[in-house]
Amino acid sequence: MQENHQMESGLHEECGVFGAYELTGEDVTSSIYYALFALQHRGQQTCGIAVTDTTDDVKMKVIKDQGLVNEVFNEEMLDQLKGNLGVGHVQYSADKGAGVSAQPLVINYIKGTLAISYNGSLVNAEELRDELTKTGAIFQSRNDSEVIAYHVARERIHSHTVENAVKSAMGKMKGAYALVIASPRKLIGARDPYGLKPLCIGKTEHGYYLASESCALSAIGAEFVRDVEPGEVVTITKDGLLSDKTMAIPKEKQARCIFEYIYFARPDSTIDGMNVYHSRILAGKALAKSYPVEADLVVGVPDSGIAAAKGYAEGSGIPYGIAFHKNSYVGRTFIKPKQSQRESSVKIKLNVLSEVVKGKRIVMVDDSIVRGTTCANIIKMLKSAGATEVHVRISSPPFLYPCYFGTDVPSNDVLIAHTHTQEEIQKMIGADSLGYMELDKLQETVGDICYCDACFTGNYPMEIPGREE
Repeated sequence: MQENHQMESGLHEECGVFGAYELTGEDVTSSIYYALFALQHRGQQTCGIAVTDTTDDVKMKVIKDQGLVNEVFNEEMLDQLKGNLGVGHVQYSADKGAGVSAQPLVINYIKGTLAISYNGSLVNAEELRDELTKTGAIFQSRNDSEVIAYHVARERIHSHTVENAVKSAMGKMKGAYALVIASPRKLIGARDPYGLKPLCIGKTEHGYYLASESCALSAIGAEFVRDVEPGEVVTITKDGLLSDKTMAIPKEKQARCIFEYIYFARPDSTIDGMNVYHSRILAGKALAKSYPVEADLVVGVPDSGIAAAKGYAEGSGIPYGIAFHKNSYVGRTFIKPKQSQRESSVKIKLNVLSEVVKGKRIVMVDDSIVRGTTCANIIKMLKSAGATEVHVRISSPPFLYPCYFGTDVPSNDVLIAHTHTQEEIQKMIGADSLGYMELDKLQETVGDICYCDACFTGNYPMEIPGREE
């Protein structure tokens, strides 16, 4: 879903996918609904649920629209979606007509019906779209999910099983993706060979689940089984779970998105064996070691900066405190299209606790700086509330290159770190000092996981068609 559009002051999330199959015929709709709540942080612009009943040959039913999960669905709608097999999706959409590209995508073809939920971005989407257009395919949006769905459907015509069709399509797809697919009798999950996008497996006594993050499994009382491995295709039928790893690549070539740990994932999730909260604690400790400073209090910018701030406090010995009240009912700041609205939204979303910061030297920990606008506004708020100094520590290295894999890191010319030195950025945002996570310290935060850091280094795990060096 990557588009070359202008980005706001913060990072856009990716998407959240979920799939459920109750083998005894029990309804899965409410489980998908609550799981999407748990994944809401991954996308707040569109959401959807598609279900079918494997016991009664019920056709795939889908409801999707713009809005949060509780805005799109009510009890009456959920009653219309009864079934024991289904998929769900939450999305940040780069498309202006977000409702058009809302997922899951349900496609009817000669051998049946597929419902697809997808997270990621294909770097060869245009090539695949052109190939399909020549065969008569008509696309309703620029969303990659249509490209994937049509390729799977076309491969299914020549394949004995849906999972084989998925593997054949994966052989053509280049990029990042986590797929959850419901066919009339199967739930299928697939992860790109690099492991750029997360996907995990959960289980209850009579059901199986697939989710972007383990927090969604916890929300419905499912037991975490394991992560879907990079390049793996898992198939869930009435007989249980099957695994196919023929699309896997060597471990040393794998490249998980480092920003799942820094920013995207919920802190109570565990991805590829690494707990996100613990990873952020380690990041904060690394920052404290690299950029010590004399200060009175360490604070974190909600939400993803909080754990890193606690890590910085532990690593530095400086007390940790809560300096912000977050209004949870305000939309994400980057949804606002105009600069004046962004600034107003930050002030409404975050309130500084003046009694906490007044007269103190503050270490403010955040996950990233993209344009610098939001960071500058928060520093201004802290100093207006009486903070005597604000020292900024960022738990990621500077953004220098765009991301082509579904994270909306924009083109170089709008990345503040690409056009300004660290000293210049410090002055522009009004900080008394500034320290970014050092590149060689990133590995410490994720253990032995192989990760993608291309947005910091320009070293992409695969060739990007049309990219200028």
